[in-house]
Amino acid sequence: MSHSAIEIWAIIAVLGAGTFLIRFSFLGLVGGGKMPNWLLRHLRYTPVAVLPGLVAPLVAWPNATGGDTDPVRLAAALATLAVAFWRKSVLWGALAGAMALGVLTWLL
Repeated sequence: MSHSAIEIWAIIAVLGAGTFLIRFSFLGLVGGGKMPNWLLRHLRYTPVAVLPGLVAPLVAWPNATGGDTDPVRLAAALATLAVAFWRKSVLWGALAGAMALGVLTWLL
């Protein structure tokens, strides 16, 4: 089914407005007001919950292998976790994972 250019731009505009309204309902209406402590406590965990949700499918079912689990990527993910916990640094963990992925891909 083919859509005209006007229909495509209308869909983009509606989705953009919807996204704006969803974000504005939280950020714009609260504005400079103080958020309750219980909400701030829960918001601290948002990045910790979102990042693994984005990364886990790429490790478990990578497109590079046709969706098959790859031991090289699993080992790189484990290296990332180990170094990040050991050094208490996401940056060092990411660098260790990238190095492990590169070296293991080259070796295997």
